[in-house]
Amino acid sequence: QVRLVESGGGSVQAGGSLRLSCTADGLTISRRCMAWFRQSPGKARERVASLVVDGPDGSTTSADSVKGRFTLSKDNANNILYLQMNSLRPEDTAIYYCAARMQFYSCTDDESRYSYWGQGTQVTVSS
Repeated sequence: QVRLVESGGGSVQAGGSLRLSCTADGLTISRRCMAWFRQSPGKARERVASLVVDGPDGSTTSADSVKGRFTLSKDNANNILYLQMNSLRPEDTAIYYCAARMQFYSCTDDESRYSYWGQGTQVTVSS
């Protein structure tokens, strides 16, 4: 059974930082598209950032709203994907979800194509 477990959410003031962790159990993150999505009240869920772990080019796809502020990293040995969030803004307030695709080497912003999801972790940024 596959489980994705997020941690690291919390409440911070604008300008602060948080690091979210997504620990995968039952699947190996290497070669797989791993992503962070978020959902705010009344809004559709959106992809924040994603990458193919150990992919050919190692590139990360990020939403324009987080470019230059959010960074993905990974710990293959422990099957963990991190989302480092700096310069946080009130509009970053949301529930953040970790997601993984079953297919290797293929990322997408279409949430319906992700087979595995975590339970979500709340991030609240106050002004």
